[in-house]
Amino acid sequence: MDLPLTRFDELSRTTPMLLNVRPSGKYLMEDFFYAGGLPVVLKELLPLLHRDALTVTGKTIAENNAEAVNYNADVIRSLAMPILSEGGTAILTGNLCPDGAVLKQSAASPHLLTHRGRAVVFEDHADLHARIDDPALDVDETCVLVLKRVGPKGAPGMPEWGAAPIPKKLLQKGVKDMVRISDARMSGTSYGTVVLHVSPEAEAGGPLALVQNGDQIELDIPNRRLTLRVPDDELANRRARWKPRPPHFTRGYGRLFLDHVLQAHEGCDFDFLRGKTPVRAEDTAGPSHS
Repeated sequence: MDLPLTRFDELSRTTPMLLNVRPSGKYLMEDFFYAGGLPVVLKELLPLLHRDALTVTGKTIAENNAEAVNYNADVIRSLAMPILSEGGTAILTGNLCPDGAVLKQSAASPHLLTHRGRAVVFEDHADLHARIDDPALDVDETCVLVLKRVGPKGAPGMPEWGAAPIPKKLLQKGVKDMVRISDARMSGTSYGTVVLHVSPEAEAGGPLALVQNGDQIELDIPNRRLTLRVPDDELANRRARWKPRPPHFTRGYGRLFLDHVLQAHEGCDFDFLRGKTPVRAEDTAGPSHS
C-alpha cells in the first residue's frame, strides 16, 4: 500500500493534539497513565476514527474503549478543548528536502516557527562533536545548525543524532533552542525546533550535501516549507563538484545494507522486501482467513 509523507501531514492538520504531556506539554507519562491512558484518548478521538473497525479482541474500537474514564481533563483534553488544533507532526518540502522532511512542531519554539538564518555546517557526527563547543565557532542564536551524513546510508543506520546540541557558548548566554537540520532521527522525548529525516540524505547526494557555511536557510512551518536560499546555477556548480565518500562497507551485510536501504520518506526498508503485487485497501480491513 502506498503511504506517502503527504498523508501524514494531512492527518496531522486535521487531528487536534489532546495530550498535555512532555515534551509537548507539562505532565509526565505517569500522569497520563493515572488520567486513564490510551483508552481515554481513543474514546475522545472516536469521531475521527473508524469506530466500527474490528480489533484483535473481537470487539470494535468503540466497544473496546466505551467504559474508559478520564480522571484528569487537563492531562487528556477533549476534542473541544485541545492543546493544539493540529497534531504534533509537520511534513516539510522545498529545495532542501525534495522528498520531504519531518519536524515535531508541538515541541518547537514559537519564535522559530518562521525563521531565516545563516547555516553553520557540520559534515558528519564526528565533525559536530569536534567543533560544537569550540569557543571560536562562528555561530550565534540566529544561525541554523546543519548536520550531514547521519541518514540511512550516511551514519549508517539513521541513528538518533538529529537533536544536535546547542553550542556551549550559546548555552552560557541562555540560548535554549536553535533551528537544527539533519537527515537523522531523534527520540520522541526530544524537544526543540529540529528538522529531521531530510530526504534524499546527504550521503545519497541530496541537496543537504551541497549546503555550505554562510548559506541562508528559511524555515516556514505554517506553510510547510524548507528552503535553501542559494541560486540554482550555484547549486548546479556545487553538484558538479560534489563527490561521494568511499562506502562504509565493501562486503557482507554492511554492503547489502548500503546497496538496498531506501530513503527516509520510503521508510528505510530494504528495496527487495517490498511487495510486488498491488494491495487494495479493502483487502486489509477485515479479519484474516487462515
